[in-house]
Amino acid sequence: MSKPLSRLLRREQWAFLARDRSAWGEHLARVRAFLGEGLQAADPTRPVLILGAGSGLEIPWALAPRDTTGWDGDPWSRAWTALRHRRWAPWVFADLTGGLAALEATARRAARESWTGRRRDPEVAALRLAGLLPSLQPDPAPLRAWLDAHRPGTILVANVMGQFGVVAERLVEGAFALPPLEVDPERPDPLATALEAWTGRALRAFLGVLAESGADLWLVHDRAVVFSGGALALGPWAEAWSGQLISEGAPIEASDALAGLELPTLLASNGYETLSRERWLWPVGVGQRHLVEAIAARRPE
Repeated sequence: MSKPLSRLLRREQWAFLARDRSAWGEHLARVRAFLGEGLQAADPTRPVLILGAGSGLEIPWALAPRDTTGWDGDPWSRAWTALRHRRWAPWVFADLTGGLAALEATARRAARESWTGRRRDPEVAALRLAGLLPSLQPDPAPLRAWLDAHRPGTILVANVMGQFGVVAERLVEGAFALPPLEVDPERPDPLATALEAWTGRALRAFLGVLAESGADLWLVHDRAVVFSGGALALGPWAEAWSGQLISEGAPIEASDALAGLELPTLLASNGYETLSRERWLWPVGVGQRHLVEAIAARRPE
């Protein structure tokens, strides 16, 4: 993993931990309860893998079977987990998408003229990168290799899938040295469209590798980021997440953290049945809430 990528993942972890935690109580309790249920249900005779283990804030490591491995791209994640939980677990430091290094290199190539080394005009560079991105096919080869070698019975995915697109955007912004994404929602943005497509490919490849393992899956993730100045609530479960949002007296703006993928449908196509699913709202900042989704699934015996 490149040093710029490692630094970026560490900054993202620090930005997560630096948020105001005054409204985190319910969110943390629900995440810990969900992941704790997965750890307690795990077959203790088979390895357990926690993807996006982070600093251990959301992971109830006291419930983890002995043969449990953490995985996170942040180079400090294992140390923070050890300090928080007094447990020095086996760890893997690698990019879960398998495609961030290629994305970073392609963005840097698009940002500069190869013959002079000078930076291209940001709009020209953005269009160039938008044209190159469809050729990139993220492949989580390190994850596939680990799963093939260890054959875990249970895999927890702890609030990481919704970050694939965010990290991709940060990499591109770093390569361009200026925010390259168009901020006018009324104006077409080829680069934003291409990045969303790359995120969708990364998520499909990642979930495909998880499904190949045959392990029980416990997935918790940001499903959407919702902006609203008014009261916001959730109605009864709806297959489409947007159909569950209820706003009182204020318009809603929402961004799809999973590039349009509906996980229960995608998991079913890979032979999994959904055992449980729930969503809740996490107030992150003034007017900003994350719609969090938790899904447990396994292959029928």
